[in-house]
Amino acid sequence: MDLSIITVTWNSEDLIEKQIRSVKIGCKNISYEQFIVDNASIDKTAKVIASEFPDIKLLKNDKNRGFAFPNNQAAKLAQGEFLLFLNPDMRVAEGSLDKMVEWMRGHADTGVASCKLLDEHGNLNKDALPRRFPTILDQAAIILKLPRLFPGILNNYLFKDFNPEAEQEVDSVRGSFIMMRREVYEKLGWAFDPRYFIWFEDVDLCREVKKMGLKVVYTPVISCVDYV
Repeated sequence: MDLSIITVTWNSEDLIEKQIRSVKIGCKNISYEQFIVDNASIDKTAKVIASEFPDIKLLKNDKNRGFAFPNNQAAKLAQGEFLLFLNPDMRVAEGSLDKMVEWMRGHADTGVASCKLLDEHGNLNKDALPRRFPTILDQAAIILKLPRLFPGILNNYLFKDFNPEAEQEVDSVRGSFIMMRREVYEKLGWAFDPRYFIWFEDVDLCREVKKMGLKVVYTPVISCVDYV
């Protein structure tokens, strides 16, 4: 199996069908499987998946278990050489996941990678760009709402000088699209630290990958729509 795609849903009825259909055309030349873990949606998310896409490996939780836990649930069952953690509000382009797997195979020093994320109109999604690792002062500034008084105080953390057209090693990529080498999962014993419920588990993962001596890389070799 080349690729295991893992998606966590919670009331994602409006977008999940488009995501699944895009994945099908995104994987034209590779073998893949897709797991969807539903966090007790109260809409028709699980029903739509079960009725329209019987090939999806659907796991249903009895309550909302956040982000890390359900991703780990599916990762335990995944057979792929690479794992792709893909949010339900994403849409990948035709053949793009073939290309991303090929890219990962050509970059053995990369543990985790992400791609260029666009909004629904095809413009760069600035809310989904990589970021630098935060400092205590950065987090204090956010809590105290200091950017209202000093607009540029978070420019370094928010990577305001980031060039989205250049492939580059970065501190962290966003959890909406993360392709992981199986070696990373096997060394950590989890995809995301289960102590996190939601938020910052992607930053923590990227830090762990770097501690392994592997790279976290942003590459515009493909793009993907992220509705955020």
